[in-house]
Amino acid sequence: MSSHAITAAPSAPLPLATAIRTGVSLLAVAAFALSYDALRQMAAASHIHRALTYAFPLVIDGFIAIGIGALLILRTAPLSARLYVSALVGVATATSIWANVLHAVRLNQQTRHTSLALDDITVGVISAIAPLALAGAVHFYLLVARRPTATDRHNSDDRHAPAAEHTIGELAPPHTTGTDTDVPQQPGESGGKQSSVSLEQAVAIGRTAPLGRGDSVSRRNVEKAIRDSGFGMSRARLDKVKDLLQAELDAVTTSTD
Repeated sequence: MSSHAITAAPSAPLPLATAIRTGVSLLAVAAFALSYDALRQMAAASHIHRALTYAFPLVIDGFIAIGIGALLILRTAPLSARLYVSALVGVATATSIWANVLHAVRLNQQTRHTSLALDDITVGVISAIAPLALAGAVHFYLLVARRPTATDRHNSDDRHAPAAEHTIGELAPPHTTGTDTDVPQQPGESGGKQSSVSLEQAVAIGRTAPLGRGDSVSRRNVEKAIRDSGFGMSRARLDKVKDLLQAELDAVTTSTD
């Protein structure tokens, strides 16, 4: 079993993952709506133009959502970059909480209570739930979205599963001519230098190399097969071997069609 299969995290079933994403999305929308109302009233109280008060909540709470996403993307970035983004997200979150709490406390002080009355601390704590829930919901959604479902993992495994490799010799059997020689078993020279190889020997070795993309002869695979056999070859000679092998393969393909 491969190490990737051992260390891979368990995936969630598709219906469960979809339900979690939907629930977190609805939670984020509700929290944003609650925070939006308070922040817009705070913007109006700050004498921001009435037509622009809608943008104030978007700037604060939108910055929080984008900052949390940036933190997840930058999880492998240098510590200084992550601390910088974390500080900005913290300031934006604290600003949203402060504005929500201040809005609720001031309204609580100015309202004449005819039914249930809450003290300022309780009102402030309740009003802080919305911005905190918004930040948490965005974080949850990004974490769930990054975690593959069972269907996603199955499709990923199918895409990355190694395809059966065909060698040139399988699709184009070697021609039996009087000039072809067997591939030597123990090539090499003293001193560690790679010995040269004849054109016929190189072609014979190249037939054992796996095909490249589109079931065509791969120059890299042919070169690797020759070097793994202990031989060296110039670039021009390697190109000639590759052309000969491709011609053999094209002839076999044409006759098969």
